[in-house]
Amino acid sequence: MADLKKLAEEIVGLTLLEAQELKTILKDEYGIEPAAGGAVMMAGPAGGDAGGAAAEEQTEFDVILKSAGASKINVIKEVRGITGLGLKEAKDLVEAGGKAVKEQVSKEEAEEIKTKLEAAGAEVELK
Repeated sequence: MADLKKLAEEIVGLTLLEAQELKTILKDEYGIEPAAGGAVMMAGPAGGDAGGAAAEEQTEFDVILKSAGASKINVIKEVRGITGLGLKEAKDLVEAGGKAVKEQVSKEEAEEIKTKLEAAGAEVELK
């Protein structure tokens, strides 16, 4: 069995960007999603009609930063303001490109974030 104390220390020491990447890996590869209370729960199999209802109208959007454009510094400032990341984490996110700035936000919030980032000179996509 793994050394759980060591694992817990490593998880606590993660930066926000690393924690976000861990969340994505757990969700995409293992079907594990964080619950509202912060606990981890397994994703169950989707029902037949649940997929059809989700396809009707999307309520949650991911704001993806395609590229920073010419004004990278302004985009980094906006990303920091939107996400609360530190300077290094925000810079890494902006330079990586194709990464989610915010995930599972309402359409209104996604549009607002997209407008702010585009005003700073970034190329943004909503998924």
